[in-house]
Amino acid sequence: MKKLLPNWVNVALTSALLALAIPAHASAEKGLEIAKEMKARDIGWGDSQAEMKMILTNKQGESSEREIRIQSLEVQQDGDKSLSIFDSPQDVKGTAFLSFSHAVGDDEQWLFLPALSRVKRISSSNKSGPFMGSEFAYEDLTSFEVPKYTYNYLRDENINGLDAYVIETIPVDKNSGYTRRVVWVDKAHYRVQKIEFYDRRNALLKTLTMTDYQQYLDKYWRPLNMLMVNHQTGKKTELNWSNFRFNTGLKDEDFNQNTLKRAR
Repeated sequence: MKKLLPNWVNVALTSALLALAIPAHASAEKGLEIAKEMKARDIGWGDSQAEMKMILTNKQGESSEREIRIQSLEVQQDGDKSLSIFDSPQDVKGTAFLSFSHAVGDDEQWLFLPALSRVKRISSSNKSGPFMGSEFAYEDLTSFEVPKYTYNYLRDENINGLDAYVIETIPVDKNSGYTRRVVWVDKAHYRVQKIEFYDRRNALLKTLTMTDYQQYLDKYWRPLNMLMVNHQTGKKTELNWSNFRFNTGLKDEDFNQNTLKRAR
């Protein structure tokens, strides 16, 4: 009598065969199409402001909190601009971070440290470094721009009860701290649900989960909770967002190096 394989084995084999059946060029094309749709659904929001609580937790479970104000400006045909201002605790109060994302070429980033009363430029070679002791790297804080990566569609998968695409994104920038990212994008709204980051040795470094999405202006989704877990250090950073406002009248002149020192 023919011996039947367990159902889970059949499912795994079927998935593997389907993956093999997708030509490489088709995988890349589908991955790129998904990325373009993600970007297309987040165009036109203009400018925004919000508050954020950053919770840093070390390997021993000890945590500390920071309160930050964020303002952002959408730039047509290029990456977005953002300004982050630390309000507490006292030892980092007045610290400000300015970021200009670019669709093509190096991003530009500056950090104002009030204790030193000087503006430090973050070089491209240091973009993989940690942002203010968190598990987010400077390069994690730039806007998503399609030309920054090449893409591969990997599979469909259910995540958090949602049907999702799973795509691989490979940074074009040789200074990136990652060899690749694996991204879960829900099919209904093209919202990122989870990202796995792989380091330069292609080992799993971090996982970012994005939850509690809220919709603004009847179109734009923002996650109110973001949790980055570093699998290699045991540390984690949680971002809790609140009070999103859009079309607040921010202009380009609100985002330059002079605003860093005035940002309090």
